[in-house]
Amino acid sequence: MTDDDDFFLREMQGVKKIQQTKKVDLSKPHSITEAQKLRQQSATQEKISSDPNHLQHYEVERVQPHDEIGFKCHGIQDGVFRKLRQGKFPIDARLDLHRMTIDKAREVVFGFINDCVKYDLRTVLITPGKGDRNIEDPALLKSYLVHWLPQLADVMAYHTAQPNDGGTGAFYVLLRKSTRNKE
Repeated sequence: MTDDDDFFLREMQGVKKIQQTKKVDLSKPHSITEAQKLRQQSATQEKISSDPNHLQHYEVERVQPHDEIGFKCHGIQDGVFRKLRQGKFPIDARLDLHRMTIDKAREVVFGFINDCVKYDLRTVLITPGKGDRNIEDPALLKSYLVHWLPQLADVMAYHTAQPNDGGTGAFYVLLRKSTRNKE
């Protein structure tokens, strides 16, 4: 034996095993009635099917009020992205998110993008605002919008708008061409 072993044995002298009187029996699964199983399944399916909006609303990485931000999907040509960034595409629709809660903005953005795709709109302007007046939580809505847009399959690219369209408080959003427009 080494010195460490001797030391350990000396220190452990007089130690007694703790007596355990109550134990939970984990060997048997508790029984669930068939009715309970059906209620659980229907509640799970109802929750999934009742909200098609997959935009996440947990805490997101923050951006600064005056940050210029851009995103483009793979396959978007540099010239198309440059034209979007410069505000050279005609704006087909506008959405203003000022003074909305995160949950309300989440619903509105999801519905707006789906409606724009439905009506074959290609370039839209979404204005979350800079959020620079909110000292406690700056650029909150802008941060969420930056997080949500790439989650939408129909969003091909977005970029901070030009000053005449809202500057760092607005985004040009390029949507996927519909199959009708591709032909």
